[in-house]
Amino acid sequence: MGRAGEEGGWKNKLYFGDNLTILRENVQDESVDLIYLDPPFNSNATYNVLFGQHKGDEAGAQITAFEDTWHWGLEAEAAYRELVDTAPPKLVELVQALRAFLGQSDMMAYLCMMALRLVELHCVLKPTGSLYLHCDPTASHYLKLVLDAIFRVENYRNEIIWKRATSGSSKSVAKRFGKDHDCLLYYSKSEAVTFIQQFMTYPDEEIQKRFSKSDANGRYKDAELATYSEATLERLKKEDRLIVTSSGKYRYKIYLNEIKGVPVDDIWTDIPFVNSQARERLGYPTQKPEALLERVIRASSNEGDLVLDPFCGCGTTVAVAERLHRRWIGIDVTHLAIALMKSRLQDAFGYALAPFEVLGVPVDLASARELAKQDRYHFEWWALSLVNARPGQDKKKGADTGVDGLIYFYDDESGTAKKAVVQVKSGKVQVSQVRDLIHVMEREKAKLALFLTLEEPTEPMNKEAATAGFYEPEHFKGRGVPKVQILTIKELLDGHRPELPRFAPAATFKQAPRKKSEEKQKKLW
Repeated sequence: MGRAGEEGGWKNKLYFGDNLTILRENVQDESVDLIYLDPPFNSNATYNVLFGQHKGDEAGAQITAFEDTWHWGLEAEAAYRELVDTAPPKLVELVQALRAFLGQSDMMAYLCMMALRLVELHCVLKPTGSLYLHCDPTASHYLKLVLDAIFRVENYRNEIIWKRATSGSSKSVAKRFGKDHDCLLYYSKSEAVTFIQQFMTYPDEEIQKRFSKSDANGRYKDAELATYSEATLERLKKEDRLIVTSSGKYRYKIYLNEIKGVPVDDIWTDIPFVNSQARERLGYPTQKPEALLERVIRASSNEGDLVLDPFCGCGTTVAVAERLHRRWIGIDVTHLAIALMKSRLQDAFGYALAPFEVLGVPVDLASARELAKQDRYHFEWWALSLVNARPGQDKKKGADTGVDGLIYFYDDESGTAKKAVVQVKSGKVQVSQVRDLIHVMEREKAKLALFLTLEEPTEPMNKEAATAGFYEPEHFKGRGVPKVQILTIKELLDGHRPELPRFAPAATFKQAPRKKSEEKQKKLW
């Protein structure tokens, strides 16, 4: 299937939707320089977004973002049949053999879904491009077979072992060794691959051992000068780098600050995982450290190149690509992840952020209605993102408490956040719902309540909201805001926002650290 071309200036892109469809319809063939993907696989896993705690909030809310759907069913069967009908012969032979071995299992479903997507990723990759597939050892051997069939065996570059945890940190498990590593399967599109060797700094003990001498120019080691000319000897002498041994042989000084470091090999032990104390931690359970993505991006792309992450999650790939002056495309299948990435990019880069657009989300009333019809929960999460609210509860757990979303704001210097409760309605609305919301606001000890509705509110609803009166913060006398505010989805799409008496900004998601470039943000597009 042909892909859309791009006209005019480039804008970085966040896509909401199924990456298979987006890759086929929206990403041009041979346009991407580097692909990094970290697809989920764990048949019992639920992946969550953990929202930041605020002073005065009893607990951070953990909300189900999506559940692992790699199970055998009609969708997996359809993927298998599509592969058999359309895939290259080697891949067809492989998936048939795997099905004979694995049967209609979760692993086979996962491999069918992944094979379809890896075919498309191969199509969008430039001849000089690279792909890094991040996985754990549960599926890495099967995925390598699939990659060999699509990318060809000769384009396999490395299996990189990333040791996530430090020695001794694994939990004790009976009858097996602790599991401390992930795998990155690295493939190129062709022999003409872009690759820039990366280096690690020498460990302190290695510096003490290898660069044991020093002079006014710093630490150095000496090496034999095997071949030389008179001009070379004269130059080294002038530079005070020439050493003459007692036996009359020549050696020369190599300074530590001239050495790039230790070349990075295929075992990475110097990058810790994102633990609970890490400053960059956003609470996303599959979040990968920025240092890991920085190494991948620096090794396999140049400034201005296009980086793609089709399972974008909390957006580490796009955040690092932005910081390193690459263009980028991120894709994810949940509105929560898209909202988290938007928040992360704005927190980290602010006005220095290059232009980007969010695609696949509702942009008008008709598409908002369609989303509500397709999936009520995703509609609700999308609507909450319009007012920068976080979901108030996990819809898959427990009874409805009448709180769809929460906004925290500060209106004084105490450091204690005030709370606004949010309800989202996609169907018919009536005055009793506003009365109920007022009771919820009082029960939750919230200062404000927002009622977001796809349909137009009735006049009795507006009157009922007005009876709640105004909230007037102590430090904003004379600047009160309505306690209950009704906003339509159309108004929100037109740019209207709730009235909040903010003394200082509060983050819906855990706030990403501000990023400082080593140089002024470059204009690449």
